Amino acid sequence: MKEEAWDKIHIRNLEVFGKHGVYPEENRLGQKFEVDADLYISIREAGLKDDLTKSIHYGEVSHFMASFMTEHTFRLIEAAAEQMAEAVLLRFPAMERIRLEIRKPWAPIGLPLESVSVEIERGWHQAFVAIGSNLGERENYIQMGIEALKARKDCKVEQVSEIIATSPYGMTEQPDFLNGMIKLRTLLGPWELLKALQEIEQKAGRERLVHWGPRTLDLDIIFYDDRVIDAMELQIPHPDMQNREFVLKPLAELAPYLRHPLFHKTAGQMLKEIEKT
Repeated sequence: MKEEAWDKIHIRNLEVFGKHGVYPEENRLGQKFEVDADLYISIREAGLKDDLTKSIHYGEVSHFMASFMTEHTFRLIEAAAEQMAEAVLLRFPAMERIRLEIRKPWAPIGLPLESVSVEIERGWHQAFVAIGSNLGERENYIQMGIEALKARKDCKVEQVSEIIATSPYGMTEQPDFLNGMIKLRTLLGPWELLKALQEIEQKAGRERLVHWGPRTLDLDIIFYDDRVIDAMELQIPHPDMQNREFVLKPLAELAPYLRHPLFHKTAGQMLKEIEKT
């Protein structure tokens, strides 16, 4: 998902009571916290129609955050911020991102200060994940991978392409594959998503013995927003996707106009080029 100039709803200096802190007396007695939040959402339709249902009720968000801070206990305000940001984004799905600051005015450090605070920004991301299998009950492994992603609260499977049968790529002396593409909305960062996909593969009995070898389940991140990552453990966009018809065909089915951030070609254009050759 590319960066957009989202509208914002601001919540400032929300005073809440919570039992958060490293010291036992903080967890027992509690203290005051202050919360600031910026809610990123498109409010144009709400503004044009004067319709609250097209926006986010900031009163409901405020009460939700106050209840969350009261009903949970964390040692660190870092944990309180992280957990509350996720909870708010899950509770209000129209919200794209949230910038959240939690201030602790009475931090027990033995020095005069106004407050200590933690500020984070979290939000939804768009990823395209290729799925494949060429061992055992291929259809079952494909469905298992899709259902495992659906079961995660931090991932929303928005679309799944047609599953197609394809010849093996690279190492050709192996069974044919079933391949498809998943359009995913996720709160996970790129490396967190990679770890989650690898855990799903392992549960399906995936063994990484031979490069490009047969596998029960293969889950590869093709795109993550418009990010470009070139690390040893993770490359985004997938470095060989432009040469793989079994990736481009299901990708073009779901997002024909999605543009590669390095080649500046759409999925549809790259598919046409590989079909010609």
